[in-house]
Amino acid sequence: MSKSQMRLHATDPDITTEDVKRAIDRRRVRLYRSQGGRGRSWWLLWLLIGPGILVMLGENDAPSMISYATAGAQYGIGFFLPFVILTFAMAYVVQEMTVRLGATTHRGHAELIFDRFGRFWGWFALGDLILGNLLTLVTEFIGIRAGLGFFGVPPALSVLGAFFLIVAIALTRRYWTWERITLGLAAFNLLFIPVAILAHPVGSQVVSAFLTWGPLPGGFSQETILVMVAAIGATVTPWMLFFQQSAVVDKGMTTDDIRQGRIDTALGAFIAAIAAIATILATTPLFIHHINAANFAGAEFAQAIQPYVGDVGATLFALGIFEAGLVAAITISSSSAYAFGEVTGRSHSLNSSFRDGWPFYTILILAAGIAATLVLIPNAPLLFIVLIVNVIAVLAMPPALVFLILLVNDREIMGEQVSKPFGNSVAIAIVIFLCFAGLLFGISIIFPNLIPV
Repeated sequence: MSKSQMRLHATDPDITTEDVKRAIDRRRVRLYRSQGGRGRSWWLLWLLIGPGILVMLGENDAPSMISYATAGAQYGIGFFLPFVILTFAMAYVVQEMTVRLGATTHRGHAELIFDRFGRFWGWFALGDLILGNLLTLVTEFIGIRAGLGFFGVPPALSVLGAFFLIVAIALTRRYWTWERITLGLAAFNLLFIPVAILAHPVGSQVVSAFLTWGPLPGGFSQETILVMVAAIGATVTPWMLFFQQSAVVDKGMTTDDIRQGRIDTALGAFIAAIAAIATILATTPLFIHHINAANFAGAEFAQAIQPYVGDVGATLFALGIFEAGLVAAITISSSSAYAFGEVTGRSHSLNSSFRDGWPFYTILILAAGIAATLVLIPNAPLLFIVLIVNVIAVLAMPPALVFLILLVNDREIMGEQVSKPFGNSVAIAIVIFLCFAGLLFGISIIFPNLIPV
């Protein structure tokens, strides 16, 4: 602890290390805001971006990128390019609500559910989140193992190395440092763009796909439904709500920062959508050459596209899968720790000291550690876990969105930031769409004969 922090503690013992660190960050924001000017506005945005970009690129995780790769390999250039844009537009609408909630209430998502809907729903939301996050974390370490496996890295070394890196970043005990390191890692999600360029997609086909929303080879089948649901689950999932709202609070954002928070979220959605579309384009050669990639993992995709994008392209693809799993593991484990601290009333900040925040850091490390251990168990049902994660992500989102919509319409806590009628209409439409997608997915699994194969 610095001398200035010690003086503050001596003056007021209730002031924590977390409070001091956040105050330092907010002082810089107030300084740039008070000075104004065009250049200062850009610096202000630089100080405030982070949660939105991280949540979107964190959701471009290993299984999501593999889902996009599967879409490109099975359907080529067509329906799924504009469909990805639609899903990220939905993600923006949802995540913008968490920005307003966090900036207005200064409380995380789990804490608000606990306070506004009672202990039962608070613990239910926490249990549902932690279980879903644990299963998702397993898939991230699978992606990490697969990505580095392309380079011959042993599974134990890749998984344990990633785990210790996650722990090291978290234990910086500084939200700003954690956020900037993770943003730097997330930038590597753009590696899929040069791979797409090396695949030499036909420009006129790409433009036509966006203008005509198609074609969809093979028509609307059971397999198509599975890929569509996977694409939806790759962009809108419950952990995103908890993570971004808690990160907004941990960053210390206020209602004055909502505009920058929206820009941050929109920028994140745009970058993530570009990377997702690039992944589809990168694996389109597999569709053109009729290569069955239905059961491919990350390393197998990199190997399969190597004849068409070269050694450089295959290397970048494998590194992209590794990055996707690593960044998601960092953000998802943090969301579990945030939610646990919020519901239990313990310290829940990446600015916390070890003394104040040991339960927070313990949950974060345990979440990542258990997932890493499961991945290394011989003959573990990893493929089954991946399928279960996709199901949970889609089926768990509608109830999570209902809580979110009720909270952003609670005038007592939101005041002037309460949702407007148009925003509510769009949010309700998203809930209906997700319910329909989940229902269709369930029907295709339980009654496969009703859907043409």
